Amino acid sequence: MYIYLAEKDNFDILPEDLSKNLGILEFTLELVLNKDKKLACEDPVKVMGNLKNQGFHLQMPPETPIDQLLEKIAKETLNQQDK
Repeated sequence: MYIYLAEKDNFDILPEDLSKNLGILEFTLELVLNKDKKLACEDPVKVMGNLKNQGFHLQMPPETPIDQLLEKIAKETLNQQDK
Protein backbone atom coordinates (compact mmCIF):
# COMPACT_ATOMS: atom_id res chain seq x y z
CA MET A 1 0.00 0.00 0.00
CA TYR A 2 1.20 3.50 -0.80
CA ILE A 3 -0.06 6.93 0.15
CA TYR A 4 0.78 9.75 -2.21
CA LEU A 5 0.84 13.11 -0.44
CA ALA A 6 0.57 16.53 -2.06
CA GLU A 7 2.98 17.84 0.60
CA LYS A 8 5.88 15.75 1.94
CA ASP A 9 5.29 14.28 5.40
CA ASN A 10 1.89 16.00 5.78
CA PHE A 11 0.27 12.91 7.31
CA ASP A 12 -2.11 15.18 9.26
CA ILE A 13 -4.14 15.56 6.05
CA LEU A 14 -5.25 11.91 6.25
CA PRO A 15 -8.71 11.17 7.67
CA GLU A 16 -8.47 9.96 11.29
CA ASP A 17 -10.07 6.56 10.53
CA LEU A 18 -7.53 5.90 7.80
CA SER A 19 -4.57 7.24 9.74
CA LYS A 20 -5.19 5.18 12.88
CA ASN A 21 -5.38 1.97 10.83
CA LEU A 22 -2.21 2.49 8.82
CA GLY A 23 0.37 1.88 11.50
CA ILE A 24 3.77 3.52 11.26
CA LEU A 25 4.15 5.80 8.24
CA GLU A 26 7.47 6.69 6.66
CA PHE A 27 8.63 8.65 3.64
CA THR A 28 9.68 6.42 0.74
CA LEU A 29 9.99 8.33 -2.50
CA GLU A 30 9.51 11.75 -4.02
CA LEU A 31 8.43 12.04 -7.64
CA VAL A 32 7.11 14.55 -10.12
CA LEU A 33 3.77 13.58 -11.65
CA ASN A 34 2.27 14.59 -14.96
CA LYS A 35 -0.40 13.03 -17.16
CA ASP A 36 2.23 11.18 -19.21
CA LYS A 37 4.10 9.72 -16.20
CA LYS A 38 3.93 5.92 -16.17
CA LEU A 39 3.03 4.45 -12.80
CA ALA A 40 3.06 0.70 -12.16
CA CYS A 41 -0.44 0.33 -10.72
CA GLU A 42 -2.20 3.69 -10.91
CA ASP A 43 -3.52 6.19 -13.42
CA PRO A 44 -1.43 9.35 -12.94
CA VAL A 45 -4.42 11.59 -13.80
CA LYS A 46 -6.46 9.95 -11.02
CA VAL A 47 -3.57 10.33 -8.56
CA MET A 48 -3.09 14.00 -9.46
CA GLY A 49 -6.84 14.63 -9.13
CA ASN A 50 -6.94 13.10 -5.65
CA LEU A 51 -3.84 15.05 -4.61
CA LYS A 52 -5.45 18.29 -5.77
CA ASN A 53 -8.89 17.58 -4.28
CA GLN A 54 -8.06 15.86 -1.00
CA GLY A 55 -4.29 16.23 -0.53
CA PHE A 56 -3.58 12.50 -0.73
CA HIS A 57 -4.12 9.38 -2.82
CA LEU A 58 -4.31 5.89 -1.32
CA GLN A 59 -2.98 3.10 -3.55
CA MET A 60 -4.19 -0.29 -2.37
CA PRO A 61 -2.52 -3.57 -3.26
CA PRO A 62 -4.38 -5.34 -6.05
CA GLU A 63 -7.05 -7.86 -5.04
CA THR A 64 -6.45 -7.62 -1.29
CA PRO A 65 -9.62 -7.70 0.83
CA ILE A 66 -9.61 -4.69 3.15
CA ASP A 67 -10.15 -6.76 6.32
CA GLN A 68 -7.07 -8.88 5.52
CA LEU A 69 -5.07 -5.75 4.85
CA LEU A 70 -6.14 -4.08 8.12
CA GLU A 71 -5.38 -7.29 10.05
CA LYS A 72 -1.89 -7.40 8.54
CA ILE A 73 -1.28 -3.74 9.42
CA ALA A 74 -2.45 -4.32 13.00
CA LYS A 75 -0.06 -7.29 13.38
CA GLU A 76 2.86 -5.32 11.94
CA THR A 77 2.11 -2.40 14.27
CA LEU A 78 2.09 -4.70 17.30
CA ASN A 79 5.35 -6.30 16.17
CA GLN A 80 6.96 -2.83 15.83
CA GLN A 81 5.75 -1.85 19.30
CA ASP A 82 7.19 -5.05 20.83
CA LYS A 83 10.68 -4.23 19.51
